Amino acid sequence: MSIDCALIAQNQPCWSVVMKAISPEIQRPHLGEPFLLTPGPLTTSYQVKAQMLRDWGSWDDDFRAMTQEMRDRLLALIGDGAEAFDCVPMQGSGSFSVEAMLGTFIPTSGKALVLANGAYGQRSAQTLQYLNRDHIILDKGDYLPPRGEMVAQILAQDPAITHVVAIHCETSSGILNPIEEISQATYAAGRALLIDSMSAFGALPLDANQIRYEALVSSANKCIEGVPGFGFVIACKSALEASKGNSHSLCLDLHAQWAHMNKTGQWRYTPPTHVVAAFLEALRAHEAEGGVAARGARYRQNRDVIVEGMRSLGFETLLKDRWLSPIIVTFFCPADPKFKFEQFYTLMKKKGFIIYPGKLTKLDSFRVGCIGQMDAHIMRQVVNAAQEALNEMDVTDGAPPVAALEERKRLLA
Repeated sequence: MSIDCALIAQNQPCWSVVMKAISPEIQRPHLGEPFLLTPGPLTTSYQVKAQMLRDWGSWDDDFRAMTQEMRDRLLALIGDGAEAFDCVPMQGSGSFSVEAMLGTFIPTSGKALVLANGAYGQRSAQTLQYLNRDHIILDKGDYLPPRGEMVAQILAQDPAITHVVAIHCETSSGILNPIEEISQATYAAGRALLIDSMSAFGALPLDANQIRYEALVSSANKCIEGVPGFGFVIACKSALEASKGNSHSLCLDLHAQWAHMNKTGQWRYTPPTHVVAAFLEALRAHEAEGGVAARGARYRQNRDVIVEGMRSLGFETLLKDRWLSPIIVTFFCPADPKFKFEQFYTLMKKKGFIIYPGKLTKLDSFRVGCIGQMDAHIMRQVVNAAQEALNEMDVTDGAPPVAALEERKRLLA
């Protein structure tokens, strides 16, 4: 079967300009589609897409073998300490798996400390509220990470806390949280750590011999560069064994999913077969690229190129360099009254790039993702497109309002 790229890209003349400017290896995977500069779903390879052209029987031995290979490959990403862990995939979006993790490992008698500095920490707290699990929040706002000493102090003051919930990379702001020192503080106090590594796993190391945790959660459509449809939890076998009966939900019971999968090789309920096939191909490509270290290095280069380029246009990042993640970067919107984000978004899309709206509560911003099938050359094209868009809007400077910088300075003081 052949696919006519011209038909897919028809009526999108600006995309063809972008496609001619990049290498043949990058052209083929995207078939004239715009690049998704988001924290997932993201731009995937042609090879990953192609795996979804075949149907699979969910009970068939071939698909069971695919599921086991997927679980094994994911466990290999946490290093030599993986023998103490197991991997449990879960149907649905990443938030389904986050809820499954929280509801399975935090018993009704437990209490959680949620470390929040953006929308996803707040979502974990909201999830715990729905689950009727006792919890408190350490809210650091949009600019700063929770530090280990803060966690230690709270745990010392509240012996009822059994679990700490941390976001590895908070994509609403792009901040990379210091997971290692959070882990050290948590286990020094005799508590358990649950990590939402949704947008970081696969590009940022979570070696089980270096960083201690009870469980982590991520999703198929993030740094492994698969497509949406399921998430997965990597958890200590001892924690899984102890979690029987904790879950609030039939479908989101990780213990039940784990026990059934280990007994039969099957998912309890209909799995997203095409998505699993695509994800397995993405895992093989991840290994071929060089694993976590190489994937993270490419994303860091993407980040450095976009930050340098956008700053050359006057744009300013929300965060100081120290906390900039290689996953997604938040930029303040320009002060120029001629700048309208909706128009900027439309112009960027016409040029072949879909950016992401901001998620800050107080200040106007937008985000540019660094993950997916993109490299430094493509990120330079993004900067060029941004310059062209500003010119078309008659915006001469991307600098943010003085008030935004003053607010950041005040909060960082």
